[in-house]
Amino acid sequence: MNQPFHSHSSRRAFMKGVAVTGTGLVLPNWGALAQAKSATEAAIKNKKRCIMLWMNGGASQLDTFDMKPGRPTGGPFRPIASKVSGMPMCEYLPKMATVADKLAVIRSMKTQSPDHPDGIYHMHTCYKMSERTPHPEIGAVIAKYNGNPDSDLPSFVRMGSTGNGGAGYLGPLYEPFGIGRDGKLGSFTSPYLPEEGEKKRADLFRFVEDEFTSEHKADPFASHRMAKERAWRLLRAKSVFDSSKDWPKAKERYGDTEFGRGCFMARKLIEAGVPFVEVGQENYDSHADNFVCHKANMQLLDPAWSGLLLDLEERGLLQDTLVIWMGEVGRTPQINNRAGRDHYIRAWTVVLAGGGIKGGQVYGSTDVDGKEVKDNPVSEGDLFATIYTTLGIDSRAKHYHGVRPIWLTPEGTGPVKELIG
Repeated sequence: MNQPFHSHSSRRAFMKGVAVTGTGLVLPNWGALAQAKSATEAAIKNKKRCIMLWMNGGASQLDTFDMKPGRPTGGPFRPIASKVSGMPMCEYLPKMATVADKLAVIRSMKTQSPDHPDGIYHMHTCYKMSERTPHPEIGAVIAKYNGNPDSDLPSFVRMGSTGNGGAGYLGPLYEPFGIGRDGKLGSFTSPYLPEEGEKKRADLFRFVEDEFTSEHKADPFASHRMAKERAWRLLRAKSVFDSSKDWPKAKERYGDTEFGRGCFMARKLIEAGVPFVEVGQENYDSHADNFVCHKANMQLLDPAWSGLLLDLEERGLLQDTLVIWMGEVGRTPQINNRAGRDHYIRAWTVVLAGGGIKGGQVYGSTDVDGKEVKDNPVSEGDLFATIYTTLGIDSRAKHYHGVRPIWLTPEGTGPVKELIG
């Protein structure tokens, strides 16, 4: 299975990293790079995009969007009313409460993988890690179907701790491009030489490689050449990742934090035509001190998430940009003897907004203590079918791993129609 691409500390390491995996020379993903601005604008207009806010470790549904005040499972946090009747949320999400009309809160997730590596893989691919097929992450799928082949930018960008699967059977063209958790591109994109010198160096490399590959035909050579080309072109497109001029003003809305800056960079990349961006927030695996962890995290999450939704709406992007909030698991209704909550998959919460999702609604429910789904259970496959459908992707599209046919979502699953506008 192809491993996800990670950022490196130098451009030399970057050039090596984009060209090599454990199985040989490969091509990472920045879309098929080209120059035409009109093609980029056409792709932005005609194809939907997606931002996933990944709560690494698994956020507690009982302390965010499915609170049980007064019950033994409820905890010390108190719910506040939101803009939507019947959608209370935690007191530490006051800004999210004001944009509740944009949210579709799914309180009835019922999933299968309770541990972190398996759960992360499952909630990025909608398939179990135990299967022998290397399934593509959601970002790779969206990059394939909604990516712009004429863009100078990557089509699958992620920052912070996120997925663990990569492009899978879709191949190295759709591998993720990792940047810093604060949205910064890093120093490895600085060219060795001034622009003219770098161009001459690249031309010389092309000449030498053309001579070699004319006599030695092999796929790895072609992949290596294409990887080099895309790395050079990324140098020309790197200005999109520079937020130094607009961040001082934006931080008032998003919060002056790494996660806030990551969400702001996600908006910039989506606006520039990148079809999928994933932003990770850490420290939700609260087996101890759950309430201390969640209070601290929500104070970072609240301005960043609400700021992102408002920014997208004001720029006319929200209707075509799906924003997903989720992690790999929920947390137990029972509070353990360390004031913590453990992993839980029988009844938990995911939130969707924008991109054709009907906002201002709660879908599904749990019982009085949040221990079981009471109605309208949603599986991994159902969630992904809903996501793909609202993004204009056939959730039952067929691919092949060798000669074996594989579908994007498991048989027997399908989109939740009530969630789609």
